[in-house]
Amino acid sequence: MITVEDPVEFRLPGVTQVQINEKIELTFARVLRSTLRQDPDVILIGEMRDAETADIGLRAAITGHLVMSTLHTRDAISTPFRLLDMGVPPFMVATSLQAVIAQRLVRLNCLECNEQQEPNPQEAAWLVTMLNSGETIQPRRGLGCSACNATGYSGRQGVYELMEMDAVLTQAASRADPATFLRAARERIKGRTLVYHALDLVRSGRTSLSEAMRIGQDNTDED
Repeated sequence: MITVEDPVEFRLPGVTQVQINEKIELTFARVLRSTLRQDPDVILIGEMRDAETADIGLRAAITGHLVMSTLHTRDAISTPFRLLDMGVPPFMVATSLQAVIAQRLVRLNCLECNEQQEPNPQEAAWLVTMLNSGETIQPRRGLGCSACNATGYSGRQGVYELMEMDAVLTQAASRADPATFLRAARERIKGRTLVYHALDLVRSGRTSLSEAMRIGQDNTDED
């Protein structure tokens, strides 16, 4: 296993980790080219920051390597379009991209001061659009105390969504057809998106309704 990182934050035993240093032209793209000559089974790229890195990484995936990387997008569905925007050819995105996991962090309610919350009209209206018919939720929130520095929150937790590429999504990506791709992708991850995961945390009292709404507002394509 070979990693390409900037910076190397954790040393992993048994893993070859390469620190990027652009001052000596030790860039992501240059290290990736050298890495591919060694024919590794797994390549971990800290981040696909530019078209050259993305191009090399996807070409490595096409030739049979398992490539895992991070990419800054709003959600899982946006990833193919981000790659296309970086200049990666559509056929490479379609044939190499297998799955995308998106993540966000939500703040958790303070265990010392959280209590039941009555949703305000705006929150109640949002819940109606998100919940199944007849379902109700009694949200909780932290009031603020010495344990949480009067914030009402203590700690954070990730919320996730997974989009797996299938034949329909692959074909839409290969044609660079955003409308078809978005429609099919939304159908496949419906009810399993970031905001629905956050809503599950509201159901269990782990986070506040306002945190779930923040995730929903950041991903306005939910509907």
